[in-house]
Amino acid sequence: MRLLVALYLGNEVGALPGIHDQVSYHTLALRVLGGYGFSFATAWWPMTAANAPTAHWSYLYTFYLTAVYTLLTPTPLIARLIQAVVVGLCHPWLVYKIGRLTFNETVGLVAAGLTAVYLYFIYYAAALMTEAFYITGILASLYLLMRLAKASKEEETRLTLLLGLALGGTILLRQLFLLLVPFLLAWFWWARYQNGRKLPIRSTAAVTAIVALLILPFSLYNTQRFGHFVLLNTNAGYAFFLANHPIYGTNFEPILPPEMGSYQEMIPTELRHLDEAALERELMSRGLQFVLADPLRYLQLSLSRIPAYFMFWPSADSGLISNVSRVASFGLLWPFMLYGLIQAFYQNNWHTIWQQPFFLLALFALLYTGIHLLSWSLVRYRLPVDGVLLIFAGTAVVHISQCLLAANKRLQVPVSQ
Repeated sequence: MRLLVALYLGNEVGALPGIHDQVSYHTLALRVLGGYGFSFATAWWPMTAANAPTAHWSYLYTFYLTAVYTLLTPTPLIARLIQAVVVGLCHPWLVYKIGRLTFNETVGLVAAGLTAVYLYFIYYAAALMTEAFYITGILASLYLLMRLAKASKEEETRLTLLLGLALGGTILLRQLFLLLVPFLLAWFWWARYQNGRKLPIRSTAAVTAIVALLILPFSLYNTQRFGHFVLLNTNAGYAFFLANHPIYGTNFEPILPPEMGSYQEMIPTELRHLDEAALERELMSRGLQFVLADPLRYLQLSLSRIPAYFMFWPSADSGLISNVSRVASFGLLWPFMLYGLIQAFYQNNWHTIWQQPFFLLALFALLYTGIHLLSWSLVRYRLPVDGVLLIFAGTAVVHISQCLLAANKRLQVPVSQ
């Protein structure tokens, strides 16, 4: 199915629903391929001047497209097909592995099956943007953390190396994931402690070093281009400022309607002369000022983002693709996700629940959701959470099926001899 979507999208790179960013990645890859570096020939989102350096977009994903275009000609379809195959195999496989490790073999198989047919994942697997690889990277990181929490001494070195690479690669795809790493490592420490294992000081230090080494080249590159330190990407300040601007009042709009103006118009005129990195830093500062100036409004605004984040119903403002994908994926399965999540907590001992692998999944879902409710909420930003919650949906499907089979057996009337 992912290959069919890739073939349907073909070589045309347009601003389709939910995947507008693919235009930027495709354009940026062609610029890098042409020897212009990370820049755009014309003024670009959000406020990047023509031919000016940009660090707004994932370096790693841009390198993926550039590599494909270099080796196999600048053909978007080939990049889509490669991505669809790699993600189409790895994503369900990781869900199966996590489901089996966390619950049992049957849950792993069911969860992998749900992942394979989840329309959102099918659609984004063929989009030339970070989502598909990013979600796969998150699942790989969570799986390796679970493995490492119970690993033998012989396995520890290999799993530590793999975890460092998985975390680092995922961060390079979207730097937001860096915010979650300390919490995930805290769970790792607690799980090791509760399992009677030696505290993972060396493993944690090694993972941290690997992640730092993967980020360092881009930090140095950014510093050389902008003249001041930029860790990785320059998108956090823009997102936080635009998402919490007083223009919304207490009611967040996921996509700014025309009558409210444009996002560029929200950026103060006196700041527009700054380079991308300096502007991002100043916007983050002003976004925090919005919060401090009126904490109650910020709380109300954050709560108003809940419907946009968890939207599962059709909307007149959305096109056919968006409505079908939304209703036929999250719309159908969110009750099972919630059922499985509640069941997992209900069936486990509260004294030992914190070190269980399923708690790591729930912790990730909670933290990731919280970050987006406090900043910018869109349906596509929820997809990594969907990837994790589908494992709980798998437990729900298995449990309900078992209950129905048991009820059916009780209702059967024995045949007289």
